[in-house]
Amino acid sequence: MAPRTPRWLDDEEMAAWRGLVETFADLSAELASDLEASHGLTLAEYGTLVRLSEAPDRRLRMCDLATVLHVSASALTRRIDDMVTRGWVRREPDPADRRVINAVLTDDGFVVLATAAPDHVMSVRRRLFDHLSRTQVRQLGSILRTLQHAATAPTTVDRTA
Repeated sequence: MAPRTPRWLDDEEMAAWRGLVETFADLSAELASDLEASHGLTLAEYGTLVRLSEAPDRRLRMCDLATVLHVSASALTRRIDDMVTRGWVRREPDPADRRVINAVLTDDGFVVLATAAPDHVMSVRRRLFDHLSRTQVRQLGSILRTLQHAATAPTTVDRTA
């Protein structure tokens, strides 16, 4: 089988790609810094608290939580270990399948999230949405939904136009 030749990025695509990567990195670092400074939370911890708070009964199977957070089981285990120590999360066997462990958001963890959420939202607004028009917000949402759909689709489409 002959080696595949990549369809190299043109200048416009390269600028967009680098802009996306650099903006995501900068924005993530700024949001993480804000959370750490104001609440002693990492962005990963905050995301974990959010996902658990949105789940039925504030609980998710560890394997499902790892999937939605896009982390390995071992990385999630380490994160949850720390959050259990801090009293924000507890582990419980799943009543339907004792082989499965659920991560459960505690009342203390919910208070931590509820305290941090207003500041985090203000940070997101200040660092992202305050710089965009309503039209740009809609366009960004549409673009991100398209990319997310493409990332989860079984096959990708070659769009050359």
